[in-house]
Amino acid sequence: MNIAVISVGKLREKPFRQMADEYLKRLSRFVRVEEIELPDLPERDGASPAEERQIRTREGENMLQRLKPGDRVIAMTIPGKQRSSEELAGEIREAKLRGTGRLVFLIGGSLGLGDNVLARADAEMSMSRMTFPHQLAKVMLLEQLYRAEKINAGERYHK
Repeated sequence: MNIAVISVGKLREKPFRQMADEYLKRLSRFVRVEEIELPDLPERDGASPAEERQIRTREGENMLQRLKPGDRVIAMTIPGKQRSSEELAGEIREAKLRGTGRLVFLIGGSLGLGDNVLARADAEMSMSRMTFPHQLAKVMLLEQLYRAEKINAGERYHK
């Protein structure tokens, strides 16, 4: 099984990029992780709710084009289900046992994910009820994926 992290927006700031690269390197011991960064669409100040919805939909279409048949898709959302590290490890373990070809995590841009993406997602996952910059959210997700792989490998990981 492979893992993909598809996100709107690039990690431009050096500290975030370095942290993400470190976790991608660590994860490579356990699983192949594909990182796909998609462009975020410009958002004008004072955009109407309809304009924001249109941006989310267009960004979502771009994400959906990257999905493959058989992918298990987890949308990262604030209202999604919060999981412990052990629960995430269990979900990854189950996906491997079921023969899932690719487990895909989707991180939206500053406006979040479109309804089209949420309709395709098999599950929603939340890091917290708090809002984080998507750059930090990606690093946090990669760290949790690494932690989950360590748990599944029976290796110690500090709690």
